[in-house]
Amino acid sequence: MNSSMINAMVSMSGLQQKLDLLADNIANVNTVGYKRKEATFEDLLTNLRSQPESFNQPGRLTPMDFTQGWGSRMTMVQPNLSQGPLQGTDKETDLAIEGNALFEVEVDDAGNRAYTRNGAFQLTVGANGDTLLATEDGYPVVASVRDAATGNRVEGNIVVPQGYNLRVNPDGTVLGVSSQRTIELGSIKLLQASRPAALSAVADNLFVVADGINSGDVLQQIVPDSENRISLRQGYLEQSNVELSDEMTELINVQRAYQLAARALSSSDTMMSLTNGLRA
Repeated sequence: MNSSMINAMVSMSGLQQKLDLLADNIANVNTVGYKRKEATFEDLLTNLRSQPESFNQPGRLTPMDFTQGWGSRMTMVQPNLSQGPLQGTDKETDLAIEGNALFEVEVDDAGNRAYTRNGAFQLTVGANGDTLLATEDGYPVVASVRDAATGNRVEGNIVVPQGYNLRVNPDGTVLGVSSQRTIELGSIKLLQASRPAALSAVADNLFVVADGINSGDVLQQIVPDSENRISLRQGYLEQSNVELSDEMTELINVQRAYQLAARALSSSDTMMSLTNGLRA
């Protein structure tokens, strides 16, 4: 009975985590650029138990030994980076990625980076007074820009001069357009995740590389072209890839599994109470 109680409690703990994950997905069904979270479960230690020889009666067809499990646990949560539907906004700072790629943004002055599919950008004023392309939370978008002193390509931000409008080409090249001239502002940096499981979801609809993992082993820079089928769409936003009907179906299945585990726990408790009440 103790083993059945442990089995039920461990399984209920994992199912509760799955319920929380499904609730997070459902809550973000309308969040721009949100990527559905998926959970992976595995069985805990399974023991092989032997029954007494007295069970070996004539005509027995089943094996004597039996397995005893200890429940299952949730071992990993990873984002599903599949494409979400695109919705037109006609806003020049709204960008959507077609294909498997992520934007890179600076999250603090120390140069720490995060990654997102949310292209609802805006023009914000930086600490030095420059007008930068940044997220709604003020994180500057990382881009490849030309160094004014050397002429070489370096990592920087998209700086939009006064009086210029933003134009973003499908290959990520960013131009500043005015009535007088057109200038190149840089090229938005895109990264492709080779190991989505190593990305951890954090606040502000961002991903970071899990602690202890080299970001170069998880993300590789990629340039949009016709071969990799990656491109940027200006004036569009990618919607959440959560399908509400699928999440509700999964929610019902997990709730039923949780109820079954809870019933097993209750039955074990009842049997233990009866056993404790027996008199010799």
